[in-house]
Amino acid sequence: MAKIKLTKTELKAQTDALKRFQRFLPMLQLKKQQLQSEIAGISAKAEEVAAKERAVRSALDRWVGLFATDEQLVSGLVKVKAIHTGTANIAGVAIPTFESIETEVKGIDPWATPAWVDDAVKTTTEVLALQSERAVFEEQRRLVTIELQTTSQRVNLFEKVKIPQCKEAIRVIKIALGDEQTAAVTRGKIAKGRASESSSEEAAA
Repeated sequence: MAKIKLTKTELKAQTDALKRFQRFLPMLQLKKQQLQSEIAGISAKAEEVAAKERAVRSALDRWVGLFATDEQLVSGLVKVKAIHTGTANIAGVAIPTFESIETEVKGIDPWATPAWVDDAVKTTTEVLALQSERAVFEEQRRLVTIELQTTSQRVNLFEKVKIPQCKEAIRVIKIALGDEQTAAVTRGKIAKGRASESSSEEAAA
């Protein structure tokens, strides 16, 4: 702890600081709980999307053999051109939200390609959309986790450093001021006693 001044002014400053830290700490603790809850919610949503993705991917199994026999046809069949996102706010953290994806389908001749290619395009697009949505949830979790780490550090700082330091400073200053007051009273009594003795001596003379 840094050296403190043993004065009434410093005592007031430390007392005000303690009140401020004790007022902010519950708010930080509440924010920490909220962020933890939000991370759990985001993780659950990301898992839901992942489950949907696995289910849709299973539908691609029927085309696996066809992909193998006509790999040149399906290679790069659908590509993601852009992921469109919005923004939201969670406990003061700006996060992206998934809206849609923009895809590019490889130019194919509908008359020269088998009918299953249309279904493959649709299913592949759905998988890409789910992958993009899951990626946005992962980014949400990353951003909220960073804020949680910062908030947790502040909670620990207040709980384990700032508040104990203020309490210790207040204790030390009060003891010093008390000792000073006691010494002042003692000096006053001694001075009063000496003055009384001097007066008695002068009267006797």
